[in-house]
Amino acid sequence: MAEYKRPTSEAEFKKNFKQKKPLMNDTEAYYEASRCLFCYDAPCVQACPTSIDIPLFIKQIHTDNITGASKTIFDSNWLGNACGVVCPTGVLCEGACVYNHQDVPPIQIGRLQNYATNKTIDVDKVIFKVGKSNGKKIAIIGAGPAGLACACEARTLGYDVDIYEAKDKPSGLTVYGIAPYKITNEEVLKEVNYLQSQLGFNIKYNKAINSKEELSTLENNYDAVFIGVGLGATRQLGLEGEEKEGVIGAVEFIEELRMKHHQVKVPAKVVVIGGGNTAMDAASEAARMGARKTVLAYRNSKEKMGAYHFEYELAISSGVDSLFNVTPLAIVGNTKVEGVKFAKTELVDGKLQTNMNNTFIVRCDMVIKATGQAKQGHLYRLIDGLELDSKTRIKINDEFQTSNPKYFAGGDAVNGGAEVVNAAYDGKMAAQGIHNWLQNK
Repeated sequence: MAEYKRPTSEAEFKKNFKQKKPLMNDTEAYYEASRCLFCYDAPCVQACPTSIDIPLFIKQIHTDNITGASKTIFDSNWLGNACGVVCPTGVLCEGACVYNHQDVPPIQIGRLQNYATNKTIDVDKVIFKVGKSNGKKIAIIGAGPAGLACACEARTLGYDVDIYEAKDKPSGLTVYGIAPYKITNEEVLKEVNYLQSQLGFNIKYNKAINSKEELSTLENNYDAVFIGVGLGATRQLGLEGEEKEGVIGAVEFIEELRMKHHQVKVPAKVVVIGGGNTAMDAASEAARMGARKTVLAYRNSKEKMGAYHFEYELAISSGVDSLFNVTPLAIVGNTKVEGVKFAKTELVDGKLQTNMNNTFIVRCDMVIKATGQAKQGHLYRLIDGLELDSKTRIKINDEFQTSNPKYFAGGDAVNGGAEVVNAAYDGKMAAQGIHNWLQNK
């Protein structure tokens, strides 16, 4: 079990958060590519949400056609570099590799993807072409993975594109919400700069769209609008004591860590509430920031957790302890957090029930809530005729068009929260949907 010293410098922070999937060198990439069987009807391609021709780009790497490999990747996934390291490849492409059935390690597809695109980005190789201008303009709300992919695809189709981004950096979740040991800010921003320099889309930073007047301006000035805003702040639990000093949402905690690195102060004892991938990241990060004891608390059994197994194993290997079948009742302390009062839960007739006769307190100085994010319903309800489902997700048709025909949507706004690669696919396909709609108007 790992034990981490509290980082007091950038060098120590980087040591604690060393990359899970480090960049391959040329020799590693050549030999890894040589292992591929180049399967017919390859299961890895079927498992990729963006359907990258994986055997093709691996063969291109093996024959030293790095530019060709990068083009194969980006043609299917505009965020091919970031996805190479942040995607859960173990349950997607690599999880589908035929070697898994032969007790042989699967091809490291993600790292090969990251290797090729990194080489191309580093030399600023021109592989994209802006489409002939058609005189039409698209507005995109949100510079996250879905918005960026939509912008790139739209530029190749000849549209002028403006992205309206609420924050001061692009890429949304990838730069603000993913654990630092998965990808660095520098690598994320390098890919965005590369795409923007070649395709020429415009990003307007610190330009949140929050009012009906702002939406009306977009509707009047653009031929179509794409909504790619993702999710919002961590949801409130409604717990007694939730307002105390030392209580923070996991999304907010991770964002602060991504922006401030070793300057973030994590206390000695931390409780993380939740059982999803974000909870695993937050717990692992707290441990890597020097917390002496980090406890992951989940209301159901280990088997019921939403997190991928490998994410849980990473948290445990970082020194995190876990408590299952417990539900929080209150956050205790005066003005500051001193602990969390829990009750045990148990299955009764197939339903999870709280046993109020079995309660206890876990002492801590900080509580991280990893219990889901609120949807951006306040924005959606400002758009005339925009239909939402019962979970405040935007309804779309097969072309990613909403019930208000001028608006298209994708990513978390539609699926309620999925992977970066899913958002990249949605953005690309939405741009094609916009193109089809405007061509046929």
